[in-house]
Amino acid sequence: MYEWLKAFHVLAVISWMAGMLYLPRLMVYHAESAVGSIQSETFKIMERRLLKGIINPAMTVAWLLGLYLAWQAFGFKGGWLHAKLLLVLILSGMHGYLVGRVRDFANDRNTKSARFYRILNEVPALLMVGIVILVIVKPF
Repeated sequence: MYEWLKAFHVLAVISWMAGMLYLPRLMVYHAESAVGSIQSETFKIMERRLLKGIINPAMTVAWLLGLYLAWQAFGFKGGWLHAKLLLVLILSGMHGYLVGRVRDFANDRNTKSARFYRILNEVPALLMVGIVILVIVKPF
């Protein structure tokens, strides 16, 4: 059963990361769209559906299975695991931040530039690199 749960954890993480990499990119284009335009209204729908239909459920499954696997396989022990959990907490904080940005866009209250979202788009990718290295290499 452990291997099945690990497989579903990996699938959830892939889905979560796909959304976390795509949502800020949508925000880049949304920030460049005029408020009230057809493009802006379309981006609102895309952002909401991506967040509610993919990112939120995938994060929930990734966390639930990940915590179970960390307890079952490692008893929550290991420096690499603690570092990984720290990076996943930061990624979750980023997730929460993006939820706030989706809300701002939905209410036509975005104050950030497209450039800001281009830079923000790199954060999940950098966190993902660190997490994958920690999981595969287990350097400490």
